[in-house]
Amino acid sequence: MNEADTCRAHVTPKLRAVGWEQYPHSITEQQTFTDGRVEVRGSVVRRRDRKRADYLLRYTRDFPLAVVEAKPESDPPGKGLQQAKEYAEILGLKFAYATNGHRIIEFDYLTGRETELAAYPSPAELFSRLKAGQGLEDRIADKLLTPYHPVPDNPPRYYQEIAINRAVQAILQGKRRNLLTMATGTGKTLVAFQISWKLWNARWNRTGAYRKPRILFLADRNLLVDDPKDKTFAPFGDARHKIEGEAIKSREMYFAIYQAIAEDSRRPGLYREYPQGFFDLIIVDECHRGSARDGSNWREILEWFEPAYQLGMTATPLLEDNRDTYEYFGNPLYTYSLRQGIDDGFLAPYRVHRVVTQVDATGWRPGKGEVDRYGREIPDEEYHTKDFERAIALRARTQAIARHLAGHLAEFMGRTDRFAKTIVFCVDQEHADEMRRALNNRNADLVRRHPDYVARVTSEEGRTGTRHLSRFQELETTSPVILTTSQLLTTGVNAPTCKNIVLVRVVNSMTEFKQIIGRGTRICEDYGKTWFNILDYTGSATRNFADPDFDGCPEIEEEIAIDGEGHEIGPEDDDIQEPPPPDYEGEDEGKEGGGKIIAAPPPPGEPRKFYVDGGHIEILAHLVYELDAQGHQLRVVQFTDYAGEKVRTLFTSADELQNRWADPLEREEVMLELEARGIAFEELAEATGRPDADPLDLLCHLAFDTPLRTRQERANYLRKNRPDFFDQYGPEARAILTALLDKYTDFGPSQFSIPDALQVPPISERGNVMEIAELFGGAPRMKQAMDRLQMLLYQQ
Repeated sequence: MNEADTCRAHVTPKLRAVGWEQYPHSITEQQTFTDGRVEVRGSVVRRRDRKRADYLLRYTRDFPLAVVEAKPESDPPGKGLQQAKEYAEILGLKFAYATNGHRIIEFDYLTGRETELAAYPSPAELFSRLKAGQGLEDRIADKLLTPYHPVPDNPPRYYQEIAINRAVQAILQGKRRNLLTMATGTGKTLVAFQISWKLWNARWNRTGAYRKPRILFLADRNLLVDDPKDKTFAPFGDARHKIEGEAIKSREMYFAIYQAIAEDSRRPGLYREYPQGFFDLIIVDECHRGSARDGSNWREILEWFEPAYQLGMTATPLLEDNRDTYEYFGNPLYTYSLRQGIDDGFLAPYRVHRVVTQVDATGWRPGKGEVDRYGREIPDEEYHTKDFERAIALRARTQAIARHLAGHLAEFMGRTDRFAKTIVFCVDQEHADEMRRALNNRNADLVRRHPDYVARVTSEEGRTGTRHLSRFQELETTSPVILTTSQLLTTGVNAPTCKNIVLVRVVNSMTEFKQIIGRGTRICEDYGKTWFNILDYTGSATRNFADPDFDGCPEIEEEIAIDGEGHEIGPEDDDIQEPPPPDYEGEDEGKEGGGKIIAAPPPPGEPRKFYVDGGHIEILAHLVYELDAQGHQLRVVQFTDYAGEKVRTLFTSADELQNRWADPLEREEVMLELEARGIAFEELAEATGRPDADPLDLLCHLAFDTPLRTRQERANYLRKNRPDFFDQYGPEARAILTALLDKYTDFGPSQFSIPDALQVPPISERGNVMEIAELFGGAPRMKQAMDRLQMLLYQQ
């Protein structure tokens, strides 16, 4: 029996016999739990295989307990145990089973023991063992099994189930401070909602009274509060309330931003109007930014509500710049990283474009006695990336970047898609306005048709900016296409349509960097968005990717030097040096979220930086970084070297490759093996500049340094040296073979695909497939002739 037969004849009946299909328990067969990593090679996008468990055993709809891996009955029962354990660990389960249908091997993570069983444990037995192993009392277990809110078109993914159940269990077991770390784009808001829903419906509260809990969802921006309240948390209905100006106490699901309830110069703090024990649970979204930080002005809010259970949610793992957050909440109950999200296919991979302007590469120094826009003499110093738009604003630099982003011919967006949604992160709100104006003028042809093609979204824009953001997020709207911002969109903004993240300001904080690139990690296949670009004008991405704290880094694909008008220039400028890494970081002093002032404020009435409106600055270099098909580093400018290396790992010699290639069935397997390693022949032909070469010759040349011949040369050699092959067939059959060889010469070996090749002109003009087969004496003889043609073609 094969694996499928084993499952049908033995595994499923044994699981049914002990009650796994009796409500509320269930068996899910062939459970797929990842989407398959997205791989991008040139213009080719494909997904890897999804991870799939043979059986997932659920105690209730929302509470899985075990995974079962089945193998053919001829295999030993433990053959699938390693795979079962791998899946159990990914899915956060405590029991893994492997079987050949007759014998069953169990691995129990609670005890560390591996045991051979005669039968599967029943649902009640397995749940009882889980309760004992994790110290779950019956009353806690009953509340833990409270169902999620059903969302048929968006059920929780496996990692969301883990996060929800672990958080609920920790709270039910009395852990007062808890933390979940989940990469941007992985659904923290949905997890927060389901945690709240389960506890609310279970009537859990910190005092044990028979009432529903009072829960506060707390963040530092209206964007992070209003959208969840109105959308994700909508099933709470009238139980919802946003705290603004008045301490309403008659609801159960509360929302607030720190600024609305904190103490400031005008009021003593609205939070004090609520009793310290009023809330049962406080969920702190993006907790690394707010009241959990040491020295935060908002820390007193969490300290006031100290009796409440507190759950922090963040997208960034433990780093030096968020250590105090982890000290406050403790180690995460669960971590789902950016790398895991990309590997699972739930998050989009990325390419990183490092763009270097002339002044970022060499620095800028004013001329002797040079004055700025306001007639002030500019201090005679050398200014670098860290100073631009902070100490000194160079309009020419902003315009050079705008030319590169939005120009024509060789400019980035002109080469791809001028309607690809883009967020540009600037130094401050003033810089965001200057960049908006420059991009607007560089896209005037499109702005005539779409006046909001470029829009600024900062706290100064207020509701106008919010409306632009809402339209940017919608799938159906064309514009706005480009948003310029400073701090407001770094976190908590769901923008699945965003294909380009642009960094025009220095980002030294790994926490903030991950938040920023998280604006592009959401996949939106309906919009054609499966990967995204990061355009880095300050070196922030390059530097942060090299940091060991980052979840994997891409490497160089190509290097393009571009002049001030956006035209490519020669290799003599390739020795551009990266500017030195900035030694400090600043934040926009926006009205929502607060921030640091980087430099001492100027005298009253003085502009806070120097403004240089003249001059001309060029773009000197454009480098592109990405990941290879295995998620490792790849320099695509050396794609040919990469392809040669992969071929040598599969074949020991050109003869071995040629022998397999000559057989049509073997050739198909070889092509699949190469495709799985990210090698597409169209891209390989483009990289070598030899679109007329046969794929076999390209591979042998790159891997084993054999001569590189064209398809025309192969075809001519066959015609000249093996006329006996063609002479054995009648005139009409010979004409078919000759036409096939001509099509191969023009388009490559894909033209040998039968019957497809017989159904297009000129061959199809000789009849249908059956009629053409008769010219060879029947279908078997026709196939034999086609296979022989290919064997002779590739035996040269």
